[in-house]
Amino acid sequence: MSNYSIAKIYPNDRFANSQIEKLLQEEGIRRDPNLDYTCGMYDEDMNIIATGSLFGNTLRCMAVSHLHQGEGLMNEIVTHLIEIQFERGNTHLFLYTKCDTAKFFGDLGFSEIARVSDQLVFMENKRTGFSDYLRKLQNNCSKNAQNIAALVMNANPFTNGHLYLVEKAAAENDILHLFMVSEDASLVPYSVRKRLIMKATSHLPNICYHDSGPYIISNATFPSYFQKDESSVITGHALLDLTIFKSIAQTLHINRRYVGEEPTSQVTGIYNQIMAEELPKSDIECIIVPRLEYNGTAISASTVRQAIHDGKIDSIKPLVPEATYKFFTNSEADEIIKKIQEHENVIHY
Repeated sequence: MSNYSIAKIYPNDRFANSQIEKLLQEEGIRRDPNLDYTCGMYDEDMNIIATGSLFGNTLRCMAVSHLHQGEGLMNEIVTHLIEIQFERGNTHLFLYTKCDTAKFFGDLGFSEIARVSDQLVFMENKRTGFSDYLRKLQNNCSKNAQNIAALVMNANPFTNGHLYLVEKAAAENDILHLFMVSEDASLVPYSVRKRLIMKATSHLPNICYHDSGPYIISNATFPSYFQKDESSVITGHALLDLTIFKSIAQTLHINRRYVGEEPTSQVTGIYNQIMAEELPKSDIECIIVPRLEYNGTAISASTVRQAIHDGKIDSIKPLVPEATYKFFTNSEADEIIKKIQEHENVIHY
C-alpha cells in the first residue's frame, strides 16, 4: 500500500475536477458523461495522480499518471471503487477496459465476458455470471423450432411502432425471444415498460419474454471514454453487443434478429449496418423492418415523449397501444409525466 490518500471528488470541486480532466487526457481517456461517483488519489503535494469512477454497477474512467505507473496505484483505486460499490449494495460488478489491460483486471478477479479485437474487453467480477445468465435464458424458454427470432426492445414507452415490429416478427417465426432492456436508465421505469410491453402483446402466443439483464448493453452503460470519436463509440458498442448476442443466439438456437429502421438516427443507421454485416457470419439473418408511419411520419418513442413533454397527452392516442394510452391518462403516471416534462431533451438519437 502507498502512503497516498484517496478521496471522493465532488462535482462542485472545480480544481480537483480540472486535475482529473488533465490526468485523463494525458492518459488518452475522455471523461465519461455517465458517472455517479469519482475518486482521486492525492500525493504529498495534493496533486491527483490516479483516479477512478463509477456508474451504476460499473467501474470506469480509471487512470494512473504515467509518472507513477508501476507503483500498484491502480490496484488501490480498484479496491476503493469495489468497496464503495459493496457499500451501495452492488456486488455484481462490470468494467470495460482496453485489450492490453484485461490481464491486469483478470488478476484482480474479473472474468472476460466478450471482447472486440484491438478495441475493448467487457468484464465482470463473477466467474460464472454470463454462463449462469445463459442457463437462465434456456430454462425460461428452451423450446426448439425451425425459425426462432429475437427482438431487443427498450420501449420508452411502448408504441404502435414497437407493436408492429413485434407482431411481424411473431407472425413470421415459430418462436420470438423478446429481450426487454431492463436497465433503469430511461425516463419510463423498467417495471412500467415491461408491463406495457407484455400487456400490449399478450395476444401473441409464441413470445418468450426475457429481462435483458446487464449483458445486453444500453447506451448509458456503454463506455465512450477510451474511444477516439463518436463513430468509434457506436461501432465499438455494436460489435461488443453483437459478440454477446451471438452467444445468446447460440444458446437459444436463434437464427433471425429483427430491428426497426430509423432513417433519422445516425446511431441506429451505423448499428443496423454493422448488424447486417456481422450477423450472417454466424448464420443469423438480420431483418431490418421499415418503420410504421402515421400521417406520413414514422412512429417513434421520441415523438411520444415529446408530446408528453409538451402536455399534449391526447395526441399520443393514435401512436400507442391502448395499454400505453390508458397508463399515461391515469394518475399512476403522474410522476413519470412530471419527470418527462422536467427533462430538457426527450429526443434521443
